[in-house]
Amino acid sequence: MTNNSRLKPGPIGVFDSGYGGLTILSEIKKLLPEYDYIYLGDNARAPYGSRSFELIYEFTLQAVKWLFSQGCQLVIIACNTASAKALRTIQQNDLPQIDPLKRVLGVIRPTAECVINISQTKHIAVLGTIGTILSESYEKEIERLEKNIKITTEACPMWVPLVENREYDKPGADYFVKQHIDSVLAKDKEIDTIILGCTHYPLLLDKIRNYTPEAVSLISQGEYVAKSLKDYLSRHQLMDSLCSKNNETLYCTTESAEIFESLASFLLDESITANKVNLKIKE
Repeated sequence: MTNNSRLKPGPIGVFDSGYGGLTILSEIKKLLPEYDYIYLGDNARAPYGSRSFELIYEFTLQAVKWLFSQGCQLVIIACNTASAKALRTIQQNDLPQIDPLKRVLGVIRPTAECVINISQTKHIAVLGTIGTILSESYEKEIERLEKNIKITTEACPMWVPLVENREYDKPGADYFVKQHIDSVLAKDKEIDTIILGCTHYPLLLDKIRNYTPEAVSLISQGEYVAKSLKDYLSRHQLMDSLCSKNNETLYCTTESAEIFESLASFLLDESITANKVNLKIKE
């Protein structure tokens, strides 16, 4: 790689195992509309939530490398499971070898930073995939920032399939939403803040709110990740200069482009065009 290509501005990459990262991208584009973006959904291998650490790391690294190959200098892993199980390893072990100028950021740290200022009781719940909950990433990240917080977790394995099968706003989803809200609140009566620790979950927000007491705050990640990214770019002028600004977005998927276009257009309430891609790039 030449120095010129290393310093050529490119789009911001946004990666998710499926469609959930669209909720993150949507909020980022509201706050930073002038930038270019490539959204990559690894829909062919979704969901990641119940997969092993090794597979999640392998799949996430492939996605990051592919986005780098498309000119991205900065990649946002807009997937809690991938952020929990692969981000730190990629940052510490892979980036120095790939290109020390490039950056990969996740969604857990920005969420942890905001939640400690929102909770009054310091009793927080985290709802997530099996992989995210088992990783204990939220507990570790929050405890780095503040020790005196009680964290209660709840895995919600059916919630992602509800979203990806367009059942999230149907009556049948109520059973699975109520089941997990009741369960986590029963574990700790003092919970006043719930983190929706999966980027798919905001699409269930109306139903989640129906079964959650009004006094309990629900933390949807997109707004906080977007604010964190804006702050990051303002503090890192070199990286900001390496992010192109033509107000363009490219959508890519590892599955059928037609299927992705249909559901993504529905979720975003706008017509989009997608490209099918292969993540196994030549080294």
